[in-house]
Amino acid sequence: MSESLPRRPAPPRAICFLAALRHHLALVLIAVALLGFAADGRAQDPYAANDPLEDVNRAVFEFNQAVDSIVLKPLAELYVFVLPQEVRHRITNVLRNLGEPLNLVNNLAQGKFERAGSTLSRFAINSTVGVGGVFDVATDWGYERTPEDFGQTLESWGIGEQPFLMLPILGPSNPRDAIGFGVDMVADPMGYLLTGEAGLARSITSGVSQRAQYLDELETLESTSVDFYAAMRELYRQYRATEIRDGAPPTVLEIPDFDFDEEFDDEWFEE
Repeated sequence: MSESLPRRPAPPRAICFLAALRHHLALVLIAVALLGFAADGRAQDPYAANDPLEDVNRAVFEFNQAVDSIVLKPLAELYVFVLPQEVRHRITNVLRNLGEPLNLVNNLAQGKFERAGSTLSRFAINSTVGVGGVFDVATDWGYERTPEDFGQTLESWGIGEQPFLMLPILGPSNPRDAIGFGVDMVADPMGYLLTGEAGLARSITSGVSQRAQYLDELETLESTSVDFYAAMRELYRQYRATEIRDGAPPTVLEIPDFDFDEEFDDEWFEE
């Protein structure tokens, strides 16, 4: 009688749950984005045309603030307290390097082939010479980081941002960027390579690291803002506009050049 092959141990339930949650969250984001598109079409108040869901957004914002004060901010403060700035900097380098394959995909999707080549070079250099991205050697060699996401890709394809959305936990967004975030979650090449505990560690570390980078800025903004929600909304819009322009300054409107010598006859000035 042949001996049966040993059965592989089942992965921990928590990891299975989080893996499934990742894909379900992507679907939820797309569904929320579609609702946002529909709400924008029903907006009647011209002064609230880009925030027709303000009441709901403010409620979600309050929920996010509660979660931040209880969980995210304390974790970020502990992260800053325990780890020296240089160590945090190296961790950020590693996380950014892990995001380069997704940057490559979106640069290619937008037809930015020169930036895609730079991104590919960065990933190759930093993953090898830079010891897995711990050291950003590529920047020193002239290969600048060119981050792109699928929200920016959709914009390059002619999709507008539509109404403002405040997403639970994830924060400020809009239907286009919500769809983009969901697609990025599914399309990220590193998401398929870093599975189980590695993927979970990456997600948690990335969230805590990002929150830690803005501890002082957000605290200052909250303490000096008359309306913290409105301030965050406008800050997000400006931030995304800058990202979509790839850091370039906004287009300056041309002022018409009036030639008064041609427009007015000298008789107008004679008494």
